[in-house]
Amino acid sequence: MRLACIAFVVGAWILQQQAALPNANASIAIAAAALLLLTLAHLQKSIPKISTGAVQMVRTAIVVAVWLSLGFVWAAWRADVRLADELPVDVEGRDVTVSGTIATLPYKWERGVRFEFDVEQIDTPGVHVPKRLALAWYAGWGSDVADTPVPRVAPGERWRLTVRLKRPHGAANPYGFDYEYWLLEEGVRATGYVRASDDAPEGLSANRRLAEFVWSFQNAVERSRARLRDRIMNGLTRDGADPASAKYAGVIVALVVGDQRAIAQSDWQVFNRTGIGHLVSISGLHVTMLASLGAWLAFVAWRRNPSWSARLPAHKAAALAGATIALLYCLLAGFGVPAQRTLYMLAMVALALWMGRMTSVSRVLCAALFVVVAIDPWAVMGAGFWLSFCAVAAIFYATSGRIEAALAHDAGRRTRWMRALRTGARVQWAVTLGLVPLTMLLFYQVSLVSPLANAIAIPLVSFVVTPLSLAGAILPGLPGAWLLHVAHALVALLAALLTAMSNMPLAVWIGVAPTAWTFACAALGIVWLLAPRGVPARWAGALWLVPLFAWPPDRPADGSVRLTALDVGQGMAVLVETRNANVLYDTGPQYSAENDSGNRVILPYLRARGIARLDAMIVSHNDSDHSGGALAIIQALPIAQVRSSLGFDSAIVRASRVHERCVAGQRWVADGVSFELIHPLPAIYAPREGKAQVKPNAKSCVLRVSVGTHSALLTGDIEKPQELELLARSAHDALRADVLLVPHHGSMTSSSELFLDAVRPDIALIQSGYRNRFGHPRADVLARYVARGASIWRNDRDGAMTITFDDAGVHGELYRTTHARYWYGR
Repeated sequence: MRLACIAFVVGAWILQQQAALPNANASIAIAAAALLLLTLAHLQKSIPKISTGAVQMVRTAIVVAVWLSLGFVWAAWRADVRLADELPVDVEGRDVTVSGTIATLPYKWERGVRFEFDVEQIDTPGVHVPKRLALAWYAGWGSDVADTPVPRVAPGERWRLTVRLKRPHGAANPYGFDYEYWLLEEGVRATGYVRASDDAPEGLSANRRLAEFVWSFQNAVERSRARLRDRIMNGLTRDGADPASAKYAGVIVALVVGDQRAIAQSDWQVFNRTGIGHLVSISGLHVTMLASLGAWLAFVAWRRNPSWSARLPAHKAAALAGATIALLYCLLAGFGVPAQRTLYMLAMVALALWMGRMTSVSRVLCAALFVVVAIDPWAVMGAGFWLSFCAVAAIFYATSGRIEAALAHDAGRRTRWMRALRTGARVQWAVTLGLVPLTMLLFYQVSLVSPLANAIAIPLVSFVVTPLSLAGAILPGLPGAWLLHVAHALVALLAALLTAMSNMPLAVWIGVAPTAWTFACAALGIVWLLAPRGVPARWAGALWLVPLFAWPPDRPADGSVRLTALDVGQGMAVLVETRNANVLYDTGPQYSAENDSGNRVILPYLRARGIARLDAMIVSHNDSDHSGGALAIIQALPIAQVRSSLGFDSAIVRASRVHERCVAGQRWVADGVSFELIHPLPAIYAPREGKAQVKPNAKSCVLRVSVGTHSALLTGDIEKPQELELLARSAHDALRADVLLVPHHGSMTSSSELFLDAVRPDIALIQSGYRNRFGHPRADVLARYVARGASIWRNDRDGAMTITFDDAGVHGELYRTTHARYWYGR
């Protein structure tokens, strides 16, 4: 049974690595063959004469192969059904009027509100719209008043809305978050925004609430979650209190209803560096704690009422109460994977108690694993899935037989307390050590202060803050508000302690993304280290961890250069690497007040690659799609030199330790690779009293990177006047480049024919966002490059683009091609 469950999960995981889904006939054939083999293996087992050891091994192999195939086919079928509900390409960018219900908790942020929308009716004739949409409603959109507020929306309300949609699309970068996959798992098959009512098709009154509440089980759950969230926020900011004083209200909300979106990015950084991020959500420990409390109360009540016990044994009533409370709490939590895992495990234990057939812990864990993946085949790609199940497996493996000994009543109370304390320490040791390889694989770092931080945070959050938060959200009036304030004060105290621990010099070990063999070695080493007593030389398991931490990062060879044009949406960010140097050209856009391409894309990529410092960062000019991530990078990494065309009053310049303005003629060499700035001239920074100010685009720093006879030209947002200026002061063939970062994202104001004739690029890199509002790149601009034989590479179509060149030639790869997945472009 255990092997079958694990094989089923592996089969689902293999499906998620495929570039295309198998066709229907192949899936049916695989499923039929698997069921036939499973039947034959079962028949063989029922014949005692041939149940020899060798035959048993063959039968086990068949069972594993069969269930692996079934997991693969099941995940493929689920994916095929979900992908079938897609937005036609010709509907993208059109105004469509739909009616439906607010399906999830809306999230308010500085520019408006986001929510998921279940479509019930398409009011625009002749179009198809997927059943679930992810929508944004921006404040002041389509209004003469910029700060026109967005109407209040709540789960379960029915609305008629005019929306403009696009197919699911997200940034595609190595080691980055796959937004398209997340949308697929959530069942969201189109994203978009709400249009102003004045733009509704004639005869339809769009953007209007049609009903206050539409009954369904899901709507009732989501409305309950919304009310609890509102009670928490109102309780912490009532009586005119400054909302800023409730800094950790988002943490309280996350513990009660599982909505983590209000937690500040800076707080997440502290929680992750100290290894307690798993507690700032509804974790399995919280579910278990509440379920156990409910089961104990039911057991006590039943034991004190003989008539109840006569009808239903107390232990069965306790099991039922615990499972019911776990289910209710998981529903309020948004049904995340850790909560699901705990719910299914508790349900299995409750079922075993009812049937009088207790089973092993490993069987319960594998059954929960199977159920989670059967319900949600996409869960296998989530970090929470693997961290949750592996943490429980590590606890069971490392404490087998010890928990029962700690709880035995064969000694005095003090002895039992000491045993329990030692067992608790061993559990924390097992979780911390057991998850090291997985943490390095998923996050490329390990918190060294995690054991101490968790020893403090686990009892405080699980047994004090969470119960107080739940009681405060449920109780009305002043008592509830008082409990919420107490919980908030404890979280603030804990956060202050964690911040101090996070700022310690050796708080985190930052490594590189492990290879398959270094991860496998580390996993075997952990199994050896946590093995039961009696296994010889358990300390030797630590030696198997050495490659995980000591394996050097991948670097270009001597005399070669690697350019990576990261997919940051509508913006620019190019990492240039030599054997020992790292130069970042531009830092991409800012997405919101707390999120930008620096902390969302660039820093995760640098961490995974083992890049802990930058030799230079060049911010070409002041436009936010080029400078939006700069501050986050300056705050996170040591940077030897910052160069830009920004004014001295810029926050980026003030934050830089060493800043220098870009000036044509600046040149340096690293590992045989030449870096030269060829624009702008110093005169562009001179004061212009009484004259029109120079546009930021005209000041763009232009960087030429060359090695041997090959080169790349990074141009920022220069326009035709600057291109002609470069031509006028450049010698013959001085601008020739194998690779050109297309100026201004392919705008009509750049890429003049004379400039392209001088550069003659073999590869044209275009960094632009999918269906961006500027229309970049322009079709006529693309035609100029194609006419000159250049290969067009685009972030919005190809994802991250990597080019390596040296004296031997130019080589490149496109992330969406080398890492193709069946959901891309769907």
